[in-house]
Amino acid sequence: MAYNPKDHYFKKAKKENFAARSIFKLEEIDQKLKIFRPGQMVLDLGAAPGSWSQYASARIGAGGRLLGVDITPIELSLPNATFISADLRDLNLEDVFREQGFAPVFDIVMSDMAPKTTGIKMTDQARSLELCELALETARKFLKPKGHFVCKLFQSEDFNAFRDQMKTMFDRVDVLKPKATRQISKEIFLTGLSRRGNVRPS
Repeated sequence: MAYNPKDHYFKKAKKENFAARSIFKLEEIDQKLKIFRPGQMVLDLGAAPGSWSQYASARIGAGGRLLGVDITPIELSLPNATFISADLRDLNLEDVFREQGFAPVFDIVMSDMAPKTTGIKMTDQARSLELCELALETARKFLKPKGHFVCKLFQSEDFNAFRDQMKTMFDRVDVLKPKATRQISKEIFLTGLSRRGNVRPS
């Protein structure tokens, strides 16, 4: 099938006023695994342009709160969301939480972070893995017991090792390539369900 940048999901997102087609990826994950509920606290890593935040904001409702972080500024206004424009690697998240009035632990940590692609397969895969490991480490510090983690990874030979890392931390790890993912894409989404144990002190 020929590559079509303006396919069904692109047009559907535009018609429904969502920031990007990726909202339908998170929607499918949630429909399958039921990770969101009203009143949750959500940390959205790599939040730009904001479609995952749009979905999560609606699902957690007025009683929930979302903090989105991305290097790229997020041009969205959501009643229960706060957005920070910064490189996650340069942030002291404890300071951000305190400044923005967030509790130090979250019900969901989700990451749609992706590297700027170079076209060099091994380089792009390595950079994607690095971002996933950063997201997982953030979840290790700030995800509540029984909380959930969602992460996008470019498939590579490191996939099994990363999934095994997640299995040590969660009761269940689910792997999905949502229908809204382009056929040519190497994206795969891993969801860690029900975080074990306690939050690790920083």
